[in-house]
Amino acid sequence: MTPIAFAGNPLDRASAQRPGEAWLAARRAAGRFLPFWQMKPLIFCAPPRAGLQRGRAAFLPWRAEWEGATIVFLGLDGGAALFAIDLGKEEAPPVFDGGEFLDMRAAAFVLPKRDTAIAGQAKALLDWHARHRFCPNCGHATEARDGGYRRLCPHCGAEHFPRTDPVVIMLPIFGDECLVGRNARFVNGLFSAFAGFVEPGETMEEAVRRELMEETALTVGAVRYHKSQPWPFPSSLMLGCYAEALSKEFTIDGGEIVEARWVTKDAARRWLKDEVMDEMRVPAPIAIAHHLIKDWVES
Repeated sequence: MTPIAFAGNPLDRASAQRPGEAWLAARRAAGRFLPFWQMKPLIFCAPPRAGLQRGRAAFLPWRAEWEGATIVFLGLDGGAALFAIDLGKEEAPPVFDGGEFLDMRAAAFVLPKRDTAIAGQAKALLDWHARHRFCPNCGHATEARDGGYRRLCPHCGAEHFPRTDPVVIMLPIFGDECLVGRNARFVNGLFSAFAGFVEPGETMEEAVRRELMEETALTVGAVRYHKSQPWPFPSSLMLGCYAEALSKEFTIDGGEIVEARWVTKDAARRWLKDEVMDEMRVPAPIAIAHHLIKDWVES
């Protein structure tokens, strides 16, 4: 199957070593750092070729002006230690010769798969630290520990860990047709799979059935897990599923979902090839929705 964006991270996260401050300090001294500004990674971009632009994540040696910034340990790339650093949200971006800060979605289109996965991990961690500077238990300022994989409250002793939110994303199937929908937030005629957060006390399968009932009033039977995707916006795990519809009858909610259509396999095959069909735009290849449709077409 085609590799999926943000997956396939090659780093050794060294979970046994990273709690040691001396070990981390030694790694930082010779490490390489990926700068982020406004949660956008720094990319060294190559000149466009055949209409496409390519680049690489800009891992740089330590700079004195970075002292005091939030730093997270990403892992070991062979013998090299890689870190990410948050340079803040000032209006003007820091200047790096030959580099550009790109939105993470845009970066996923120009980076190699490994760099996309590493940058996605970095963004998710940095974003969590930016949102969890204070203890939700007592309100006191917290301190980063374990290379950025834990925050400790020195006041009440509570420990806080980076969270990942599970999201089900599903393609309903009926015979040789799949149902796709257009969310009210989508632009340019984009149609995609249906998705929603898993709620407390739900299994993945129950979340799939609930979301489809809420958004389309579609009744489904068997739910089959297909593949997952880390999604750093800000930090979700997309659980891709197929859901067997018991009929083709549906009614959109009219709020979150504003349109839905059944698409045959043959039509979906042409849709993926042409990217636009009957004013419907296919999800981008960096999204798991694209892979759910593609893998179903090729099955």
